[in-house]
Amino acid sequence: MDELILQPLRDWLPAWAEGPATLGAALVLALVLHWALMRIAARVARRSSGLSPDVVTCAGTPLRLLFMVAAFIAMLPALDLDARMEEVVRRVLALAIPALLGWLAIRLLKTIRGIVEHRSDISVPDNLRARRRRTRVAILYRVSVILVGVVTLCFMLMTIPAVRAVGLTLFASAGIAGLAVAAAAQPALKNLIAGIQLAFTEPIRIDDVVIIEREWGRIEEIRLTYVVVRLWDDRRLVVPVSRFLESSFQNWTRESAHLLGAVHLHLDSTVDVPPIRDKLLALAEAHPLWDRRVAVLQVVEARPQAVELRALVSARDAGQAFDLRCDLREALLAYVRDTQPGALPRSRTELVGEA
Repeated sequence: MDELILQPLRDWLPAWAEGPATLGAALVLALVLHWALMRIAARVARRSSGLSPDVVTCAGTPLRLLFMVAAFIAMLPALDLDARMEEVVRRVLALAIPALLGWLAIRLLKTIRGIVEHRSDISVPDNLRARRRRTRVAILYRVSVILVGVVTLCFMLMTIPAVRAVGLTLFASAGIAGLAVAAAAQPALKNLIAGIQLAFTEPIRIDDVVIIEREWGRIEEIRLTYVVVRLWDDRRLVVPVSRFLESSFQNWTRESAHLLGAVHLHLDSTVDVPPIRDKLLALAEAHPLWDRRVAVLQVVEARPQAVELRALVSARDAGQAFDLRCDLREALLAYVRDTQPGALPRSRTELVGEA
């Protein structure tokens, strides 16, 4: 390649300009090759259903720099640098290659995560599969970024001869050092392993409705070591990942978002229940939040002071179930007050003796 580029230039360039001109021509050639490769890859991506154009776009800048570094390394002998300067330049370029490859890998991972999240819409009613994909890709993305960073750093250090020599010296004591680090970082490692396990066992997913620490909320974010739960009043509860694997909690959307809501009414024992049951069915039929699965009313308890009526209604998710319960409770109490005022709870006293 050196002779191919230098030969046409030697006839009219001075000797001192041959090296920079060769390097410039090599960089231009590298940019042209990169442009042609990206055009071909973009055309293939547009015609392919499995490859997204975003993947080609995100790889553009790192690949361009890699092409330029490769051209620089190939043309380095033509620059006629002294031995010390050439060695410094080679080491800098050797460090740049694994750094650019690591940057390329992280950009590809980030783009793939964005594509999966874009195709996994959790705003639809039946979003179980979308939440599963989002949870897995979020956890695996963070694990992959850490692994890519560690591997990139190792390759960069391996390009330095002094570091390789020190590594061989410290290899004998690596076992003891590893045990010491593992003992010191035991809580972090425990949550890190729990986070990886969480991605495959799936006790929780993104947007799951859970009750934990006696709080109701939705899973907003799953990190490697902790989970952020957005509570009903917009507070955020930060919980270690291991908490979801070691302790019990309620998951209201484990298999489906559909839920049953209960409305309890305490009325006098003289109440006429069938009209209230018919009113419940009419109210549920007219309410937009009812999903038409369950709407029943039963007498579940009879106490000396009152009887307890329980109405069960179903909704598409926890938020709609709560709103539906509140609306039906208000409407049923108004119906009892207007049609059976004597059925409201009363306290009875028996007077014995002369008035």
